[in-house]
Amino acid sequence: MDRARRQPALTVLPVCLALAFSLTALGSSHWCEGTRKVAKPLCLDEPGRLQCIHFSGSHGSGGRRDNGSQAVQYIWETGDDKFLQCRFHVGLWQSCEESLGSAGEKCRSFQSVIPAEEQGVLWLSIGAEILNILLLLTSAVLLGSRVSYHASGFHWFKVDASVAILTVLAGLLSMVAHIMYTTIFQITVNLGPEDWKPQTWDYGWSYCLAWGSFALCMAVSVMAVNRYTAARLEFIEKQKLQEGSRHSQHNFPKPKALENVRETEAALSLARHALLVSVSEHLPPSAPGKVSMC
Repeated sequence: MDRARRQPALTVLPVCLALAFSLTALGSSHWCEGTRKVAKPLCLDEPGRLQCIHFSGSHGSGGRRDNGSQAVQYIWETGDDKFLQCRFHVGLWQSCEESLGSAGEKCRSFQSVIPAEEQGVLWLSIGAEILNILLLLTSAVLLGSRVSYHASGFHWFKVDASVAILTVLAGLLSMVAHIMYTTIFQITVNLGPEDWKPQTWDYGWSYCLAWGSFALCMAVSVMAVNRYTAARLEFIEKQKLQEGSRHSQHNFPKPKALENVRETEAALSLARHALLVSVSEHLPPSAPGKVSMC
C-alpha cells in the first residue's frame, strides 16, 4: 500500500473505534453506578436466612407460635443494621438494581425516574448521541471510499476537509450530550423518587467509553486538517509548475518548427541561385555589367 492510501487507512481505524465506543455507550446502562440503602425484609418463614430482619415472637404451649393480635415481636436490628447496600447502574434508557428476592436484577425506564421538567433535556441528550453516531458513520464511509478508490484526477483533499468538519461536529455534539446527561443525573439524585435515590455513586465504564469516543473524534479531526493542509499546498505547487511549463512552451518555438523554417530558407536560396544562373545564360556576351539579385 502506497503512502497516499496508508494515511487514510490509519485514519479510518480511530474513526471506527470512536463509532464502536459511541454505539456501545448508547446501548449500555452503565453510565453511572453506585449503591442504594434498602430496608431489609422480615424473615417470616426463613429464620436462618441472612439479609433480612429477624424477630422473636411469643410462643404458645407445645412450642407453637402464638399468632394472636396481642403477640409482641422483638426486632433486634437497629440503625444501619436494618438496611442493605443494594448496587445499581443507570444508562440513557434504563436504571437497574439488584433484586433482593432473587439473584437477578430489576430494571425500569430512566425516563420514569427523572423529574418531568427534565425529560426534554434527556431526549436532547439522546438525540445528540444519535446524531454523533451518524456523523461518525459518514466520516468512516468517506475515508473508506478514499482508501478503496484512489484516482489521481480527483481532489481527495476535499474529502479530508469534509472528514475534519464532520468529526469536529461529532465531537462537539457528544460533549454536549455527556454534559447534559451528567446534569440530568445529578438533578435526579437530588429531586428523584425516594425509592431510587442513591447513597453513593460514581461514573461507570460506559461513561468512560463515551468520553473516549470524544477524544478520538478530536484526534481524527486534527489529523484530517493536517493532511488537508499538506495536500492543498502540494496541489498549489503542482499548479504553479504546470503554469510555468506552459509559459515556457509559448515563449520558445518547438524544434520541429525551427527545422521547417530552416528548410524553407534553404529552398529560397536555391531558387534564387537557379534564377541568377538562368538569367546569366540568356544574356548576350556583349551585355555590359552583371546581373545581381538580392
